[in-house]
Amino acid sequence: MDIVRTPHELMERIEKLDKDHSVCQIVIPGKGQVTIVLQANDKETIASEVLADPELGELIQNSRNAYQRGEVMTTSELLKSLSSKDFAQ
Repeated sequence: MDIVRTPHELMERIEKLDKDHSVCQIVIPGKGQVTIVLQANDKETIASEVLADPELGELIQNSRNAYQRGEVMTTSELLKSLSSKDFAQ
């Protein structure tokens, strides 16, 4: 798990996400562990990927449950909550 110390490093991790590498776990000092999941819009693609990887299905279901409980924040909310104090120099 990578430690992300700047907003630039965070964006680098997000930009690297693609169909084959759709999950990224990082640690932001001062905030904690963050899991970033790239979600495709094509439901057939998601269904076929879940069939190929049952752990992905479990991850998606856990993410949906957390969202319904209000235990997640959007990327915009995360970025707004970060300040330069959150990143070790």
